[in-house]
Amino acid sequence: MGGRVGLKGTDGSEVLARARRLGASPESPRRATEALNALGAIKANLDAYAYPREMGEDVARDAGLAPRVIGTIESGGTTSDDTRRAAKDMLDAGVDLMLFAGGDGTARDVYSAVGRRLTVLGIPTGVKMHSAVFAVTPKSAGLAAAHFLGTGNARVMEAEVMDIDERSFRRGSLAAKLYGYLRIPEEGQLIQSVKSGGSQTRKDVSAGMARGLTSSMEDDVLYVVGPGTTTRDILAQMGLEKTLLGVDIMVKGRLVARDVNERQIATAIKGKKAKVVLTVIGGQGYILGRGNQQLSPRIIKQVGKDGIVIVASKEKLASLRGRPLLVDTGDEQVNRMLEGYVRIITGFDEVAMYRVASETVVT
Repeated sequence: MGGRVGLKGTDGSEVLARARRLGASPESPRRATEALNALGAIKANLDAYAYPREMGEDVARDAGLAPRVIGTIESGGTTSDDTRRAAKDMLDAGVDLMLFAGGDGTARDVYSAVGRRLTVLGIPTGVKMHSAVFAVTPKSAGLAAAHFLGTGNARVMEAEVMDIDERSFRRGSLAAKLYGYLRIPEEGQLIQSVKSGGSQTRKDVSAGMARGLTSSMEDDVLYVVGPGTTTRDILAQMGLEKTLLGVDIMVKGRLVARDVNERQIATAIKGKKAKVVLTVIGGQGYILGRGNQQLSPRIIKQVGKDGIVIVASKEKLASLRGRPLLVDTGDEQVNRMLEGYVRIITGFDEVAMYRVASETVVT
């Protein structure tokens, strides 16, 4: 919920309240409905369970299901305790698969409640997405669930639950911790990989990418620079102090705004020539939709596909082992627009062509 307004997650009541004051709206209902709509033909044969109202019942009904509602909540004031209680109640109800919508904090709550005793699958709706228990996109979650529930040969595997401390995260310190493992459907490319920290970017590599980026920059263009160690190290080579986990704006080689939210970005680029500089999440391959929700569909539409500049080391691209780069903006039209081969700056006078995809299919 905090992504669009520049927060790095919404764990805790104080941060959640701040997100609401900044005008944030929940992402989970829309994306959860998208996942359930992808269940397709098996919907008619499902015996569906849901927690009350905004914790599942509403989106289930929106998707055409008639769920059996279990548990109780205080509508409008749900907490992580409700998440843990819901997961435990689903376990006690004997469901074959539990879908949950959220990020790493939600995955931790689910793990603390049920451990490896229940098969679950995450619908990706959070800001922090280090864990390997989430589908690639909401639609992929529905496809994976349909395949898992609709076949007589359903297989499961154990996947990492990772999370970071949000307070350290906001101060620019990034260190993910392994909390345990959840049991999820074994559905291949429909499931995202655990985020890889990779090896520390070498100065010569970041220097080469910095020279490659600056050589292509134009004085009359506003550059919106996404988060990540790669973009931070590149800007450091330019003598600029970038926020590690925020989105910054630069013009003519200098930073003019730091840690901006979606509304501030939209205001800054309105009526101007602008480009967005992104990097690749190591191990997963995401360029949009994980940790940079400030770069919303309306921002991407405004700059266009040609306004997307990607920088990544050859090591990061090699870590994908041929898997495509991924986008999950929350807008299928924008995702489709970004598909196809893109140019990636890997060093000074060095580029790579790499494919972008918005989803995978069951094979």
